[in-house]
Amino acid sequence: MHALAINPAATYVDATFGRGGHARALLQRLGPHGRLLGFDRDPEAIGAGETLRQSDDRLQIIHSRLAETPARLKALGLQGRIAGFLLDLGVSSPQLDTPERGFSFNQDGPLDMRMDPNHGEPLSAWLARAPVAEITRVLKDYGEERYAARIARAIERERAQRALTTTGVLAGLIERSVPTREPGKHPATRSFQALRIVINQELDELRACLAGVTDLLAAGGRLVVISFHSLEDRIVKRFIRDQARGPVLPKSVPVRAAASSGPLRSVGSALRPGEAELALNPRARSAILRVAERRS
Repeated sequence: MHALAINPAATYVDATFGRGGHARALLQRLGPHGRLLGFDRDPEAIGAGETLRQSDDRLQIIHSRLAETPARLKALGLQGRIAGFLLDLGVSSPQLDTPERGFSFNQDGPLDMRMDPNHGEPLSAWLARAPVAEITRVLKDYGEERYAARIARAIERERAQRALTTTGVLAGLIERSVPTREPGKHPATRSFQALRIVINQELDELRACLAGVTDLLAAGGRLVVISFHSLEDRIVKRFIRDQARGPVLPKSVPVRAAASSGPLRSVGSALRPGEAELALNPRARSAILRVAERRS
């Protein structure tokens, strides 16, 4: 909330509504003329948003993929009028805690992992058709899993015998395939992260969303992003750096300093949760918050 530098009368966007934790905190700080637009691709999140909207008409809730959000805002006439744009990336706690959604390796459920269960391909179908080389690449690139090839071959052997349909079976297969464990981490952590990212195209969605954010921000408007793994954070960090740097010109071209700057400036250093927050919320352990501001 501090990073958003909230103006009580301005318009804000919560592009990853979830179950409305950030939205409620924002609404508490907005005045009667403030406005909040909440977006999510998960129908259950939209349901939670509609319930909150019934008690607070300053909130507008919209069912949308992350990549579509900038275009939806521009269609509403909000280009250059957003005072704060918040992204809290990755899977939400309710998604993890609901076995039927198929995100968790700790609870058995159908192997789904779609953020929007009404669209796209469930993980069970992807694992049934994906070549071993593709599974290996996904585990290595998106999960940074050192035993990616070993796990992919185990999946190939398993699916030749029976369909992979539950999180418990997949987690057990991965656990048996990994010879060493990271302290404090389940052996399936990296693989489940990687598979979730590919099923939901999370990194492509993030890149597409960021590409449209700058033009939405008003002068002094803030972009605030919370990411939970290095792949997301690297995309955010590079985006802010490139938007702050502006066009790369030859050294011989005479330009004023202001003309060589980009539309955004980075605000402060990356922030991580402290010990007190981690004691209350262990899932925040890998969170990184970055902030950028639109130049006048």
